[in-house]
Amino acid sequence: MASGDHTQTVAVPQGDLPIGTAITSSGRISAARQASDSPVNPPFSREELIGLDEALIRATRDANARFSVYIGDLGDDAHAGAEAVLRQAPEPEYAALIAVSPNTRDIVVLTGSGVADRLGDKVAQLGVTAAIPPFQAGDLIDGLIAALRVMASAVKPPTA
Repeated sequence: MASGDHTQTVAVPQGDLPIGTAITSSGRISAARQASDSPVNPPFSREELIGLDEALIRATRDANARFSVYIGDLGDDAHAGAEAVLRQAPEPEYAALIAVSPNTRDIVVLTGSGVADRLGDKVAQLGVTAAIPPFQAGDLIDGLIAALRVMASAVKPPTA
């Protein structure tokens, strides 16, 4: 919420909430839904998701590493949270993960052991640097796409 903005809050008794909903400690209402149900207000447009998907495919192909993106809470220790996400990725030893925790403004880039020699700290830093201006402008998807493009173009080719 920007300075000067005002929002109205309405108290909703717990008993008046639909089944599968709860009031979180911050006062936000969290609702469970079936996996097959579409979200009412998805956070990204269809075009943004298509652009991100295309960037992931291109980066994976160009860098010969499985790029993944995670957007969500990484917990109190962002690095440990990103490591847990990386372990769940397909072929984590050949993965490169860009994890973003929007609420805490953390960005973590991790690579698996099979690509760490080609996707080192310098490549990760280039990706983060490319993502920061769009992130600051409030455009998460463009920042991720910029990071993917820069990292894929900066990665060393695999050795034979």
